[in-house]
Amino acid sequence: MHVAQQQTLRNRMPLPSFEETVPLMITFAPNWPLRTVIFRVIGTALVIGAAAMWLLPGSENGADAALMKLGVSLFFFFCGLALLMIHHQDNQPDAYFDPIRREVRVLQKNNRGRPQTILRRSYDSLGAARFNEHYLEICDVDGSILMRLPIPSADIRQALRSQLSGFVTFSA
Repeated sequence: MHVAQQQTLRNRMPLPSFEETVPLMITFAPNWPLRTVIFRVIGTALVIGAAAMWLLPGSENGADAALMKLGVSLFFFFCGLALLMIHHQDNQPDAYFDPIRREVRVLQKNNRGRPQTILRRSYDSLGAARFNEHYLEICDVDGSILMRLPIPSADIRQALRSQLSGFVTFSA
């Protein structure tokens, strides 16, 4: 029994200390930035149109026309607000690279604003990683792209390389 315990202790891989490796959190970028710009322009126009309906001179101000104008302006306002918030930066998930547990977690904020784990993968279960000048693509074992993350600086790129080296193969 004592010999078996010594054998398992020798085979264990040492865990890195927290001082040597730092956990990284990277926010996903929207897939289509042009669509985000179009939604923001249309949303802004709808919100301004809702207010302009009351400020610009119009036809008669009868009770039935005012009620209809109120309904249309509220509809424009809420539709514009929805278009402005649909691709807001706070709604994007975050990728958290944990060097201690050697895993990547994707965190999405729930309805109450608290982060919730929607994907958890160990570094060993990832297929490959491709580093670009501005992006990191993490591929699954079958070669399909699992996630594409923007890399804001060279320091973060180097920290990711050091965390993933030995566990994930790097491809060009």
